[in-house]
Amino acid sequence: MTSDTALYPTERLSRVAAAVREAGLDVLLLTPGPDLRYVTGYDAKQLERLTCLAVPADRDPFLLVPALELKAAQASPAGALDLEILSWGETAHPFGMITGALGEVRSTALSDRMWALHVLQFADAFPAATQQLASTVLSPLRMRKSPAEVAALLEAGQAIDRVHAMVPDWLRPGLTERQVGARIAEAILAEGHVQVDFVIVGSGPNAASPHHEVSDRVIADGDVVVVDIGGTMPSGYCSDCTRTYAVGHAPDEFIAYYEVLRRAQEAATLSVRPGVTAQSVDRTAREVIADAGYGEWFIHRTGHGIGLESHEDPYIVEGNTIPLAPGMAFSIEPGIYPGPHGARIEDIVVCADPASDGAGCLRMNNGPRELAIV
Repeated sequence: MTSDTALYPTERLSRVAAAVREAGLDVLLLTPGPDLRYVTGYDAKQLERLTCLAVPADRDPFLLVPALELKAAQASPAGALDLEILSWGETAHPFGMITGALGEVRSTALSDRMWALHVLQFADAFPAATQQLASTVLSPLRMRKSPAEVAALLEAGQAIDRVHAMVPDWLRPGLTERQVGARIAEAILAEGHVQVDFVIVGSGPNAASPHHEVSDRVIADGDVVVVDIGGTMPSGYCSDCTRTYAVGHAPDEFIAYYEVLRRAQEAATLSVRPGVTAQSVDRTAREVIADAGYGEWFIHRTGHGIGLESHEDPYIVEGNTIPLAPGMAFSIEPGIYPGPHGARIEDIVVCADPASDGAGCLRMNNGPRELAIV
């Protein structure tokens, strides 16, 4: 298991402070969520009481926490940083404490997931300041995973692969999607995750709905079933993997387009290497599917970044011209959804330096991608 010290290195805070200065901002303000955890390692509770990391451009950062959360903050990796941790009592005014510490502020960057409750209070606290998203500062850092982060993603990928290896035993005629989903959720936790993020079990026509979750539909012989599952590991890093199964037998027309899908997913994966754009990976998958006549049924982007969030930058989609770089982690998950059924194949990959790794990407998921008839 990857250590907190490796995942949340002490020098990260200084790199973030440098990024704040380079962006021309006065201060970065992070409340509980993936941004705060990335910078400090502190997995703080999201509460109405304000917890906030302030990273000013011209002075030392500090972490403000409610008094009842002080011991938790000190016990987290944040406690090992060169970081002042301040607490506030129930009758104190935390926003006033921050304005008092920072003085005049004309530009702020706020956590992308900050509650509106706090966004509006920061707007009142700094009436002359502009507000922008923290991702403008943090995304370039978060996109490039360190070796420790890649190891954490691999651990997550291996755990979810073990769950998928059990799924064929549960896809039996007579069980509902909800019953199968409950078994999968239990297995996600049993295989090392601390949280189940999502369980999609889409059978029959529900397989053509990419974000279907579970229902009371009874699985029948001849059904196609899309199973898309993921969770969060103790490290904070996420898993996400999709496989498509056929129960008893598969319709001929499904077998035909599933093979197209498998080729598209493999071609997109093999196209990944440093320097190619995110949109070029999407185009590679889409071209295979369109050339086979199924283009209108590929209705979503090819992938999304992953790390401390299931969905983060970079997004593998037309229009995203960002060049891929070593350490960028994302899904490759083309799908075809003609209506009576559908299919998706998804793996997490990490862009790698071919000179050192022999390939343009590393696969975090390594379960079979061929059609499984169960």
